[in-house]
Formats: sequence, structure tokens, C-alpha cells
Amino acid sequence: MQEFGGKVALVTGAGSGIGEATARLLFAANAQVMLSDLNLAGVARYIDTLGSEAGSVAHDVSDETQWRRAVDLTVERFGRLDILVNCAGNGLFQSLLDADAAAFDAAVNVNQRGVFLGLKATTEALKATRGCIVNVASVAGLKASPGTFAYTATKFAVRGMTRSAALDLAPFGIRVNAVLPGPIDTPMFRATPIPGFREAIAQATALKRIGLPEEVAKAILFLASDDASYITGAELVVDGGLSA
Repeated sequence: MQEFGGKVALVTGAGSGIGEATARLLFAANAQVMLSDLNLAGVARYIDTLGSEAGSVAHDVSDETQWRRAVDLTVERFGRLDILVNCAGNGLFQSLLDADAAAFDAAVNVNQRGVFLGLKATTEALKATRGCIVNVASVAGLKASPGTFAYTATKFAVRGMTRSAALDLAPFGIRVNAVLPGPIDTPMFRATPIPGFREAIAQATALKRIGLPEEVAKAILFLASDDASYITGAELVVDGGLSA
């Protein structure tokens, strides 16, 4: 486990799944953590166990004003910002034939616009600490699957934004990387409406199982740590060999 004593992280989508696992591991590694989620009910389940080293903010990542507020509250509470984990996501699984413009916009607003706004909103604070950003994309950004049109489009976009931001922010010492999870046992994954999807995709992985949120969180912590000080613009695939 990497050590994050003295570091401050803002984690979006912290109410469940990968975001929650990441927040918990960062806290266990002595980071101070601001937990961001649209609905704080999930955060409320465990924030008391983290004590005064954690705060929370209700946060719609598609809203620019709310991003400024989340960053300001983090800096006001903890004095700095070192790490942004863009984990909030919209798991819209529809085919092109089924998706309408409103559904497509809903996926883009969270998965793509939310990442863009996070990159913009945290730049000044991260300049001061020469911090880093980890974007959570997906193996859906490597290869399309039937019935995932909007989700796939946004995750390809996150990969591109990660690489471009890494180049733009490198002069300020800010690193930007992405983690690409495969099938992970999260509420979003469990809600996938495709019949037999869980069993089929588990068998499609080399390891023949669904991954755990903590397994992705450990990859995020590596990229956010000083051990990854020479890594930027990179993608770390955590998919049990699905894309091998």
C-alpha cells in the first residue's frame, strides 16, 4: 500500500463501487479525502468511520458551478488538493437503435462533460501541489460491445481527454492517467439489464471471474502515488484479461 500522509484527495462517485473503494483505501493510506457524490446517502453509510480526515459534498459532476464549490470546499477544509479521482459515472446501456438524444446527453453529461469539468476545475489547486488526476474510463473505451452505444462513446472520449490533458498539464508538474476497469462487481454493473451478461462476461475474461472494486482502487492508488512519478498520459487496464 502506498503512503499518502499529508495528501488530500477529491473522489467523485464516492457513494458506491469503485469510488467508495478508492476513498476507503486512500483514507487507510493516511490521505485526507473529500467524498463527492450526487446523492450522499451512499457516502453517509461509511463516512463516520473515517472521522475528521474525511468530508463530503453533494456534487453533480455535470455542473460547472458545483465543481467550483467542490474544489473550494476541499481546499477550505484541508488546505490543499493533491489528487483528483474522476470516478462518477452513468452506466447507460442501450444500443444506437434504442437510445434517444436525451439518453445520450445524460451519459455524455456525467461520463464525458463531468471529466472535462473536473480537469478544468482542479487545475489551479493542483498546480500548487504538482498533483495528479486519475480518470476512470473503461475497457468499453477499447472495444465496443452490442447495446452500449453511449457508454462506449463516452469512455473512448475519456481516454482521449486523459492523453490530451496529460500533455497540456505536464508543464505544471500535473500528471494525468486513466484506469480502464473491465467487469467489476459494482451496483452499476449489477444493474446491467442484458440477460446472462454477468455470466457471459465472467467467462470471457482470462481469470474467469468478475473483479472487485478494491482491485481497481489499488490501481488508482498506484497511479496517484509517488511510485508513478514518471507516468502520465497512460492507461492501466484492470479487466482480468478481458481485452488481452
